[in-house]
Amino acid sequence: GALLALSKPPGLPVLGRPGDLSLDGLLPALRRRLGLAAELHVVKAPAREYSGLVLLSSCYHTTKKLQQFFTHARWRGQYPATYRAITVGVPEEVEGEICTGLRWQQQGDRAMVVPVPAPGRRSLARKDVKSTLTRYRVLSTMGGCALLQLQPRTAFPEQLQVHLTLLLCPALGDHEHSSRVGRVLGVPFLLAPETTPSRTQVLDEELLSRLGLSPRQLHHLPLHIHLQELVLP
Repeated sequence: GALLALSKPPGLPVLGRPGDLSLDGLLPALRRRLGLAAELHVVKAPAREYSGLVLLSSCYHTTKKLQQFFTHARWRGQYPATYRAITVGVPEEVEGEICTGLRWQQQGDRAMVVPVPAPGRRSLARKDVKSTLTRYRVLSTMGGCALLQLQPRTAFPEQLQVHLTLLLCPALGDHEHSSRVGRVLGVPFLLAPETTPSRTQVLDEELLSRLGLSPRQLHHLPLHIHLQELVLP
């Protein structure tokens, strides 16, 4: 009917400034390519750095109905979106939930998302901090890496990356938050965001060899978080 599903590559933003490459900017060309009479609207799409499922609609009412469904599903405690992620490290528990507060924090000339383990009622009421929750399950492991299923119940920028660092298993290709996971004699531990500026993810030689990458190529490695499935009403 009115719905169209695509698979988005990592690095493509949903919205962009005029002249920049973005999903929204490509919709008129896609509409002409498919010979559609009506304009296309974005119903649901993964964040810029994620890959995966994009849901489009050529009907305004269908778009609004589905967007309301996704919002209400989160309020009802449902998990309509399922992601897959490859992590550097394997969680101690096979499945569980990551629950923490998240907020924006200014560090130098840039803003970053940081966890707030025990947010106070006032900060939540003022919306300085948002309470967030992600359900995870380990699907498979190999060579110190894992394939995880992730189901966020809340929506906050970079939520999945921060939650994976709290598991001490940052996503492969996470050059924003992976520096917060340090290692001593091979044992991972969490570092304070204030003391760990963002940098290109550091991988051991064995993993680099398996990926067929040199250390100089690492900054090109995309974030391995993929929107795998959307449940529709």
